[in-house]
Amino acid sequence: MTRIVVIDNHGQFTHLERRALRDLGVDTELVDNDTDPADIDADGIVLSGGPDMDRIGRCPDYLDLDVPVLGICLGMQILAEELDGRVGSGDYGGYADVDVEILDEDDPLIGSLAPETRVWASHADEVKEVPEGFTHTATSDVCTIEAMSDTDRDLYGVQWHPEVAHTDEGEEVFENFIDICER
Repeated sequence: MTRIVVIDNHGQFTHLERRALRDLGVDTELVDNDTDPADIDADGIVLSGGPDMDRIGRCPDYLDLDVPVLGICLGMQILAEELDGRVGSGDYGGYADVDVEILDEDDPLIGSLAPETRVWASHADEVKEVPEGFTHTATSDVCTIEAMSDTDRDLYGVQWHPEVAHTDEGEEVFENFIDICER
């Protein structure tokens, strides 16, 4: 059975990420972000959302485990920050419904949502520049970089929260990530 570990970055929806994966038939566990990478046995990792970059524990170390990674909100920002992209303050704070345009219909994580989807997202902080090797895969009027992918390294990020009911096709994002982990 596919095993995906959700790294707890102390976000308010983290338990919903684990539940979404469990409900899709995945063996999943929620682990603290200070867990030793050597203790993580998984086919994939979700870096959860969270309050700020100062509380990300050992998340940078998990990027070296050679398994697919999905960064959600803060998790996406961790990917960008650690891999020499750029993160900065967003123009819009707080949570809001956002119409997101999918820029790459061939993207394995979100391409199936094309041409657009409605999501629930926070934009207090956001990725301003994708790291080398990443493709900018989604945009909105609120945030230029709503999603990014590095398919060669199986690293993916979304600014929005696919685990909440307000996101129209969130389950499909998790299904697509499971498919990536099973390849």
